[in-house]
Amino acid sequence: MIKRTPMTLRGAERLRVELKQLKSEARPSVIKAIAEARAHGDLSENAEYHAAREQQSFIEGRINDIENRLSNAEVIDVTKLSATGRVVFGSTIELEGQDGGNKVVYQLVGDDEANIKQGLLSVSSPIARALIGKSEGDVVDVTTPGGTRSYEIVSVRYV
Repeated sequence: MIKRTPMTLRGAERLRVELKQLKSEARPSVIKAIAEARAHGDLSENAEYHAAREQQSFIEGRINDIENRLSNAEVIDVTKLSATGRVVFGSTIELEGQDGGNKVVYQLVGDDEANIKQGLLSVSSPIARALIGKSEGDVVDVTTPGGTRSYEIVSVRYV
């Protein structure tokens, strides 16, 4: 049985856009570059040809990777989740640190979508695992490499 990977609707759409760009723009462009390089003659010493082949290999690998991710994804539309105030995959959580009152906002997303600088937190991260199933108003202790931190869940949104 294939393990389905959770992915937000937004994450799946981002991958579909990248896939379309690779197939409709990048792939034809590199094929053209290979054809032009071949026209220059001897391929054994043709750096343009080898660079274009390497680029083609990268593009084909990325296309394959995206297609696999999308085919194994369980796409979850966060806006269709029942607003129970509980932290679940895809929810956006506002946390307030108990040690200094600093507030942070994270959305729990699949591993492939995670980007901490954009506030996209992997569902398998220690913070996310500590938050799953908790509700607004709960105080959660999170064990991080820097020690244990406490956060209060200020709000849970499904956007």
